[in-house]
Amino acid sequence: MLYKNLIIGFLLFFWVAGCSNGKNKTDASEESEKGIPKIEFERHYYDFGTIKQGEKVSYTFEFKNTGNGKLIIKDAYAACGCTVPKYKKEPIEPGEEGFVEVIFDSSGRRGNQYKSVKIMANTPLKEKTLTIKAKVIIN
Repeated sequence: MLYKNLIIGFLLFFWVAGCSNGKNKTDASEESEKGIPKIEFERHYYDFGTIKQGEKVSYTFEFKNTGNGKLIIKDAYAACGCTVPKYKKEPIEPGEEGFVEVIFDSSGRRGNQYKSVKIMANTPLKEKTLTIKAKVIIN
């Protein structure tokens, strides 16, 4: 009796596991039908060179959706309050271009400054990093 229950348990386990695999394949095929966005930046790094302490500078990182699905930037953030990203909140269609503007406030800073902005999007690689550099000199 114990042997019979053990066999029924294994069969039930494999039957349930087999059902869930079929569902995952359906989800994957639905995703490919919708299309997958891909974000390609022209550049990931920008050097402002030498700036004076207190200056606010900005650079616009441009990108293109080279995938076949709508691209959505879910979030863009920097670890430091001196660096602020701005970006388009609306979906970007395949083949369209977009931007992330990074504004750096050098108040209270000096020397070489490296600041990163993380971009979270609905792409297979969920996170991209953009970096700026500035050498801040005191007036």
